[in-house]
Amino acid sequence: MTRSVPSRHDDIADDLRHQITTGRIKPGERLPSEAGLADRYKVSTVTLRSALAVLQCEGLVEKIHGKGNFVRRPPRKIVYVGGWGTLDPWTAAEAALRVTVRTTTVPADSHLTALLKVPTGSPLAEFFCVSHEEESPRGLARIYIPRDLVPAEVLDDEPSWQESARRLAVLGSAPATVRETVCARPPTPDEASALRTGSSTAVLAITRVATDTAGRVVEAALLTFPGDRVDAVFTTHHVTDERQT
Repeated sequence: MTRSVPSRHDDIADDLRHQITTGRIKPGERLPSEAGLADRYKVSTVTLRSALAVLQCEGLVEKIHGKGNFVRRPPRKIVYVGGWGTLDPWTAAEAALRVTVRTTTVPADSHLTALLKVPTGSPLAEFFCVSHEEESPRGLARIYIPRDLVPAEVLDDEPSWQESARRLAVLGSAPATVRETVCARPPTPDEASALRTGSSTAVLAITRVATDTAGRVVEAALLTFPGDRVDAVFTTHHVTDERQT
């Protein structure tokens, strides 16, 4: 019976992993440069990057573009609460989160046409939200509303609407129905890059569609969270018939 011999990059990953798990390298601490680590271990930068890739896939290390490789802090989960007016995934972790919101007008493509039941090319207000805890991304949201339902000041960074978008609360008036479709899937390349997750880490993808009493779709939201950093909570309320006899 033959036994595989660990490769050099596995040895390096083992050593760095031991330093991280024993606390010699602290959470949030920046690792030495890749060139410096390659010199320390007497390997090429290609081998060194292969070792770091192992730790990145394990969630121990994250690479921040332009800054270097950092020991990832222990993940604190956020909570997605399904339902109208109770959605607050950003603050559920009891941490100071930095959320950016970008608003623009976009034409409806084939996917949005199907979700919002509007003609292709119809103008939609898009709210693109990204949440970070310190340097770590926590989630992405793209919220779409038919442009004629959005007041003019909304796209001009009016504070109250921006705050609603930051919380991912539904932005329009109370709808008659909200349909949420939830799935776990591999991230797209853009999502993996924005969330700084490995391609092997699943994301929780939620598509939320809100409809008014006339049957018109008033909002569609595409939400994406790292699968290892989120819990989803859904509560069903049963209506009790209290007719008098």
